Amino acid sequence: MSDQPGAAEEIMDGVYRALRAHGYADVTMQDIADECSKSKSLLHYHYDTKEDLFVAFLDHVITDSEERIRAHADDPPAERLAGFVGWFVFEADAVDREAFHIALLELRTQGPFNERIREQLVRSDRLLRGTVADILESGIEEGTFREVDVEETAALVVATLDGARTRQITLTGGAAGTDGDDAATVDDLPEPTYTRRVAEATLQRIVEPLLAEGVAVPSLADGIAAMRRGDETE
Repeated sequence: MSDQPGAAEEIMDGVYRALRAHGYADVTMQDIADECSKSKSLLHYHYDTKEDLFVAFLDHVITDSEERIRAHADDPPAERLAGFVGWFVFEADAVDREAFHIALLELRTQGPFNERIREQLVRSDRLLRGTVADILESGIEEGTFREVDVEETAALVVATLDGARTRQITLTGGAAGTDGDDAATVDDLPEPTYTRRVAEATLQRIVEPLLAEGVAVPSLADGIAAMRRGDETE
């Protein structure tokens, strides 16, 4: 890893842009070098292999997520939970963001075969479930949420939202290229606002029953705005 923070950040930005443009399977070190205006030899100076670079990139993405979550640690629990739910929403025109998450999904498929990548994926999963559990615990203590099994509820929330995001990017991403008798019908495919609909349903069907009497359901729109302020790579 580079000992120059500016150079390291520039390389990570280059990985992000290269993944959006080429996808995980096809991206090369040269593609990444082109995106960050560095030479391929310089990348290999700091990262021996492409695997080393991608492991470092996953660490970078997760660390960034940890920092954004910490930045909202003092927000009211219901607002924090709405922000977390909104984190998984894709807007209809979020083409670059969707392309990036498709590449991340490709990278995630390496988890069963690559211990270093799996370690980062486990870390990410713990962060997501741990964040929801922490929000629920804080809300229960403050009287915002009623008493629930926080670990079980956190697992349900994360599975619902992550599943919706995966369905959105896999089915809409592949739909454009389908044809013939075996092609899925339009009614089978998630619409561009699918993740937003699931997020709204999560607030109504999962979050609202958790709220103590007299506590209003938080706004998804406000949650989205709060969690994405100043962020481009979540």
